Amino acid sequence: MFCEQLSLLPASFKDFSPCPPATNREAWTAIPAVLRTAIMQRGENALSFSFTVYSATDYLDFYRTGNRTRFESHYFTQRRMLNDLVLAECCEDNGRFLDAIINGIFAICSETAWQLPAHNSYIRDTPQLPLPDATNPIIDLFAAETGALLSVLYHVLGERLDAVSPAITANMLHQIKARIITPYLNSHFWWMGHKQEPMCNWTSWCTQNVLLCAFCTPQTAATRLTVVKQAAYSLDCFLKDYGEDGCCEEGAQYYHHAGLTLFGAMEILSAVAPQTFLPLYSCQKIYNIAAYIVNMHVADKYYVNFADCSPFAGRRGVREFLFGVRTQNTAMQQLAAADFKTVFSEPHIDTDIDRINLYYLVMEAFAAHQLLSFNTAAQTVTPDIFYPSVGVFVARDDTWCLAAKAGNNGDSHNHNDTGSVTLYKNKKPFLIDVGVESYSQKTFSPQRYEIWTMQSAWHNLPTFSGIMQQDGKAFGACHVAATLDNNESSLTMDIAGAYPLSAKVGRYVRTVTLQKGKGVTIADTTDYSGTVALSLMTVEKPFVTQNKIHIGSLGIIDCSAPAITVEEVPVTDPRLRLAWPNMLYRTTVRFEKELCLRIQ
Repeated sequence: MFCEQLSLLPASFKDFSPCPPATNREAWTAIPAVLRTAIMQRGENALSFSFTVYSATDYLDFYRTGNRTRFESHYFTQRRMLNDLVLAECCEDNGRFLDAIINGIFAICSETAWQLPAHNSYIRDTPQLPLPDATNPIIDLFAAETGALLSVLYHVLGERLDAVSPAITANMLHQIKARIITPYLNSHFWWMGHKQEPMCNWTSWCTQNVLLCAFCTPQTAATRLTVVKQAAYSLDCFLKDYGEDGCCEEGAQYYHHAGLTLFGAMEILSAVAPQTFLPLYSCQKIYNIAAYIVNMHVADKYYVNFADCSPFAGRRGVREFLFGVRTQNTAMQQLAAADFKTVFSEPHIDTDIDRINLYYLVMEAFAAHQLLSFNTAAQTVTPDIFYPSVGVFVARDDTWCLAAKAGNNGDSHNHNDTGSVTLYKNKKPFLIDVGVESYSQKTFSPQRYEIWTMQSAWHNLPTFSGIMQQDGKAFGACHVAATLDNNESSLTMDIAGAYPLSAKVGRYVRTVTLQKGKGVTIADTTDYSGTVALSLMTVEKPFVTQNKIHIGSLGIIDCSAPAITVEEVPVTDPRLRLAWPNMLYRTTVRFEKELCLRIQ
């Protein structure tokens, strides 16, 4: 798609300006008061922050213990604090924040490397090296994010920093060139794409940020041309792993870093070569990728989740809104504008990873008027949908939101969840997908599926004599059929193929149905010769009466099974506790041959 446009490249690129520089006082003073107040409050708070350079033992901590949180917490906080200071200085423009900003710049430029310890390897899916090699930089997600931060900072405050000392911007530009531009031009990182190798959110995410480095700082025309050509190839490699339906196999939470970074890259390319790249927004596949997030939305903070995705996939905001504008999707603009207005009444979350990207923050500042004035009163009805590329099915009525996933167990950020179901009643979770714990060394290692949240027995799925689903693309559903209708929508699939041969199950057909205005059924039939143990995960505490499972006060599962047990699952992991309280529950329903759950 992108490479096909390269023949239309102009003789020279237009300038790219992510926002007006701080010297444009009229633009910065026009930011809506509610956002300016929030910006100034964050900037004031950041003034007391002390910027430091990590030590060798700080970096070694991940290699030695597998803990990612200790290093990353400080690493990300430094970048958020710097952004908060930059925005406050741009709004106020009296130099009060400049010394702290310069301290932040010097600290980040003094870091031996910008890649995370968890990403410190030169070959994909190989063990991380204990310490970084400053002579051979790695461009990972957050090296690229750091380069982009400094590049946008240079654009907005370069003149003010030069007034203090030109050495500040000289150092910034040197580090951006040495750590991002030069390695990008002379090395091949796996996320850049190569023929049919599978890509993921790294591709669009890193590409967007490299483009910011190339077009927000002074670079030669030849350098920019090379960057654009490589970016076009990488984005095509990213798109090849999407079906035409636009479904993100990594889930709604990763839409932030996949579909939205594709949008970010497209905005830069469309600005510097509008006749070349702007027409791509009219492609149906781009429209579908944009619209995915609306189709996954349940209500309020809740989203249909699978794989390494939380049910709290984040609030929508400026990027979704502007992507909706580009693709002429009113529902997307409504959702984003409504969430944007809601954010100001909610506590600020300091762990929001998007806040380390200054590009997103200045985009928000200068589109805030559009979002705040957008009419969100008449919400568009989201239709039922089936995504054949990943096997994701979502059906709704006024009471229920039913979702199921067919597909296979080879997705990026995969959990062994083929055939699993999630269900919401009256906008509250009824049957849940637990999500994923805090990332550690084990999360992306050969021991990944030793983690309980990755296993099928902790999804709404059957287990056969203790044998669970197997990971890999070879393990998936077959005979998948979806019916979408105003009265009744359903998904049927045989998920026996998601289990290893040792499970000795030849057929396990699951049909999930939403009868609009009536209720939900989950009907399972199998040729398995023994007793099936079906797990049902809930956040509401179940209690069992004869042939019925009461899910708290939400509703009832009518279930004629001979044996039903309930166990408590304590939630101790900080990441899980962002979505779930102290306790979850696994109800195990044991049956033979067939079972029908009628849910009301």
